[in-house]
Amino acid sequence: MPSVSTVFVDTNVLLYAEDLADAAKHRAARAWLRELWTRRCGRVSTQVLNEFYVTATRELKPAMPAGDARAEMRRYQRWLPWVVDHATVETAWALESRFSLSYWDALMVSAAQQQGCAMLLTEDLQHGQSIDGVRIVSPFVEGPETLDAAA
Repeated sequence: MPSVSTVFVDTNVLLYAEDLADAAKHRAARAWLRELWTRRCGRVSTQVLNEFYVTATRELKPAMPAGDARAEMRRYQRWLPWVVDHATVETAWALESRFSLSYWDALMVSAAQQQGCAMLLTEDLQHGQSIDGVRIVSPFVEGPETLDAAA
């Protein structure tokens, strides 16, 4: 299997993998996550994991049981979550200003940069956009075969 750079995964992708409300997005998110696990190239941040827990246990319909959400968070600890620190925040503020991003999106891009990720998997930013070396990929526009092209 070809090697690939690390891929930062947004909260929404993790949630779609659990949420059955939109079958197409559920399948796409699961396909991406399956491939990232296989290749051991997925990355997240503490921000993403905390957002996942709160949203999964409070906003998904039906809500994910807290124990199940905790188990998923523990599993994603293997992805070496980036701990948001002062340098990450400073970079996020610069990205927020330069690219007119929301603070939360800028914080995510900053964490992806800090981890050396080539891609950020999200539906919240413009697909195909490059932000200081991080390529934005919508998991609902491109499939995980993109990883082979990026290798």
